[in-house]
Amino acid sequence: MTKRRAFLKSAGAVGAAGLAAGCSGGTDSGGSTDTSASSSGAETATSTPVPYGDGRLTFYMSPSEPQELMQSQYAPVQELLESELPVDTATLQYAAGYSAVLQSLAGGTGDVAETGPFAAALGVANDRCDIVLQRFGYGSWTYASVIATRADSDIESLTDLEGERVAFADRLSASGALYPLYMLQQAGLNIGDLPTDTGDADFTPQFSSHAEAWAALERGQVAAAGVGQFISLNDDRELYDGYRYVETEEEIPRAPVVVSPDLSDEEQTAVRDAFLDAGESLYLGEDGEADTDDDLWFSDVREASNDTYQPVVDVANELGISAELLDS
Repeated sequence: MTKRRAFLKSAGAVGAAGLAAGCSGGTDSGGSTDTSASSSGAETATSTPVPYGDGRLTFYMSPSEPQELMQSQYAPVQELLESELPVDTATLQYAAGYSAVLQSLAGGTGDVAETGPFAAALGVANDRCDIVLQRFGYGSWTYASVIATRADSDIESLTDLEGERVAFADRLSASGALYPLYMLQQAGLNIGDLPTDTGDADFTPQFSSHAEAWAALERGQVAAAGVGQFISLNDDRELYDGYRYVETEEEIPRAPVVVSPDLSDEEQTAVRDAFLDAGESLYLGEDGEADTDDDLWFSDVREASNDTYQPVVDVANELGISAELLDS
């Protein structure tokens, strides 16, 4: 399996020298493994390694939606991993943010995770994860980032956002931070050291989640929101009434499934193949019925490598983003 060390093709701020920061801090969602205990018991009496370190597999979910909903959405994923892999139990954990997901994978408390393209790209470059799958949703392997405003707003172009408050998703979100900031910079606005440092930009940033960034726009607390287009669409996949796009960036590779770099090639392959061989029921949520609230947003996966997300790395290089963002 191609390893993360061959990931970055271009020399830049996200290159090997710029991404040398180690792990610091993190969250424990209640299902963490005592790594000191597991390492001492990681072998049986016959010296056969226990799969996934301790016979337990933990799947981390990025907080893109409320915890209860995501637990329901990913219930079939938990069942799949528990039934198809040589583990005693598989557990779902809800992380505090993208950084917490990567921290868990690098720190021994997580094995598999769903996360965003930008978080995965930084994680790969800093030895915190490996990419095994890309997800397919809404008819495409790619998606869009938008900067949206209210229909009655005076904002006609991105330059009109100078001096305004702008909402974004997580700092490690591709569609909710990286690409909106890239669009603003391309328009001629100074983004300072964003998304690492909130100072010195021509506008006031506000980071949270896709849902909260859109809610802030709904409440009139911000002049615009930089988010994934998916959060701005109604059930008919149309932009919500009362809003309009100021700028759009398309062809972002859809989000990956990643694994801990501590897993062996065989373990990583087993995770990948479990998803690839799964049927439609994997995507239907806990109730097992199509077109209900707990359906997953994606409906298929395909094998992916680190190279799949090179376009995201290129944009990060353009913005001069370093590994400090992983620990902010």
